[in-house]
Amino acid sequence: MPMHNTAPPPRASDLDSLLGILWQDYIRMNPDARRIHELFTSRGERVVNDHIALRTFGLPVVSIEALASPFLQAGYAPRGSYEFPGKKLVARHYEHAEPGRPKIFISEIVVDALSHKAQAIIRNLVDCIEPSFPRRFDFCTMGRPWPIAFQDYETLRQESEYAAWVAAFGYRPNHFTIDVGALRTLGSLEQVNELLEQSGFVLNASGGKIKGTPAELLEQSSILANEIDVEFSDGSRKIPGCYYEFARRYPGPDGRPYQGFIAASADRIFESTDTRG
Repeated sequence: MPMHNTAPPPRASDLDSLLGILWQDYIRMNPDARRIHELFTSRGERVVNDHIALRTFGLPVVSIEALASPFLQAGYAPRGSYEFPGKKLVARHYEHAEPGRPKIFISEIVVDALSHKAQAIIRNLVDCIEPSFPRRFDFCTMGRPWPIAFQDYETLRQESEYAAWVAAFGYRPNHFTIDVGALRTLGSLEQVNELLEQSGFVLNASGGKIKGTPAELLEQSSILANEIDVEFSDGSRKIPGCYYEFARRYPGPDGRPYQGFIAASADRIFESTDTRG
């Protein structure tokens, strides 16, 4: 079915309801994620979520800080900062003091680094947002708060796949991530990838199917986003949606699993939503 963005999801009043709405929207948008989750649970696994990734535009009203606000209110604290100059992106990740809470990874595209034409499209989109929306606790679950023509999406995509994705999908999870270290029946990311490919899922092979190394304390892989129907102002089109990621963390010098991210690896993971063909 085409994706419609007119009706906002239920209001989230606390962290648990916010995370629950994010998950339900994610598996609705990405049926492969539900199938992968069921694949792991059918093996007796308890799937632990390592982190949730959100995307936005680098403009004040919808900046990283704006999206992070509800998580900070709910007890998260900022940790690492990252730069991706080739993709004109910056990012931060946030952690909660309570064990078991997923990390939150929020990235934004540096709008001023884009062409004047792309900047104009993005600023016009953001100007469509109801002023009260970005102040809502559940803004990151609101979906796409603006209309967009497919031609504008294509114009952005030619310059930045990332900017086009945000323009088409708005505020919702870009991906969830399975903590491979918490799995009991699969001891490595190689085994996870083998199971996924045997089950018919296509992995992101940009930079290798596994990004990062044990020496860097983090290995990551991801499936490629499937194309889904999205409603544009001039009709429905199939474009890449969301994807599922898998992370294996290794202990650092303090004996605790590394909790940060590797910019070079994340740079390749971003390409899981790129248009193919």
